[in-house]
Amino acid sequence: MEKQIYKPRIIDHQVEEYLSAFGAVCVEGPKWCGKTWTSSYHSKSEIYIGDPTGNFQNRQLAELSPALVLEGETPRLIDEWQEVPPLWDAVRYKVDQTAQKGQFILTGSATPNHKGILHSGAGRIARLRMRPMSLWESGDSSGKVSLEQLCRGKLTPAMTGEVDLKKLIELIIRGGWPGSLGLTLEQAALLPAQYLDAVIDDDVYRMDGVKRDTQKMRLLLRSLARNESTTATNKTLMKDIKAVDDEDIDGNTVAA
Repeated sequence: MEKQIYKPRIIDHQVEEYLSAFGAVCVEGPKWCGKTWTSSYHSKSEIYIGDPTGNFQNRQLAELSPALVLEGETPRLIDEWQEVPPLWDAVRYKVDQTAQKGQFILTGSATPNHKGILHSGAGRIARLRMRPMSLWESGDSSGKVSLEQLCRGKLTPAMTGEVDLKKLIELIIRGGWPGSLGLTLEQAALLPAQYLDAVIDDDVYRMDGVKRDTQKMRLLLRSLARNESTTATNKTLMKDIKAVDDEDIDGNTVAA
């Protein structure tokens, strides 16, 4: 990657801190939030398991010999490691052997089921959660007001300038996806709908192998959106779906 055009992320400090304390760091989070870009910025060598080059030769190599793909200058990025779950144990074993810090950075879009993984990696592989860009990260806020400091009780008044409601609405629609920066609002608005389709039609099934009613999943997501920032229970969601969409959803389905 071209590191000179990298946009700093809040997680950068944590990645460096964890690399100094653990043998490996696993950066997890939703698709398209910038995990690979950030992890590449902090790595000195990398391998992309999902690279289609040579009929997915990287994935084939990882399946045949997980230890072989770990060779390289450290920290070494292993992108989309969950495509070959035995890589997790290979990393854990390598860390145990060398006892060195900051050897690997793993990235994954979702937590896979743990089939094929023998060890949790506790003490060797630290997990970091990455999220889409904040307004400060995307350059849409000056950062003069710190939520972290506010939560610590350090409230310092600051002049932020005029806050335009229409602009805030546009930023909410655009979201914090790095790939949407620079797009028109109309273009950026297309991504959330496609994102939800991908989650409902593919990702949820890949998580546990259970085929679910996609229409009811959409109704549940809408109810969750209506109840954003509340402490709604599963029963509240079920009643909300019944009241608004006149559909019944089983309690066990909502819980799952």
